[in-house]
Amino acid sequence: MLADIMDQGIILAGGGAMLKGLDLRLQEETKMPVHVADDPLQCVVRGTGACLENLEVYRKVFVDDTYTRLRT
Repeated sequence: MLADIMDQGIILAGGGAMLKGLDLRLQEETKMPVHVADDPLQCVVRGTGACLENLEVYRKVFVDDTYTRLRT
C-alpha cells in the first residue's frame, strides 16, 4: 500500500478534501502527488455503501474482535 501511495499519490475524499489549497499544501509538505476525488462528498458515500453491501468480504478489515474478546 505504501508503494502505491508513493507511486500514485494521495487521493483526498470527503468534505475536508474541498478545503481550498489543502491539496497543494499536502503536496508541498509530503513531496508526493495529491489529487482530489472527482466528487469527494459522494465518493465516500458510494464507498461506504459498497462496503456495507459486501460486508462479509470486508469484515476482517473492519471488525476487530479484540473488543469482543476483552469483554468476555
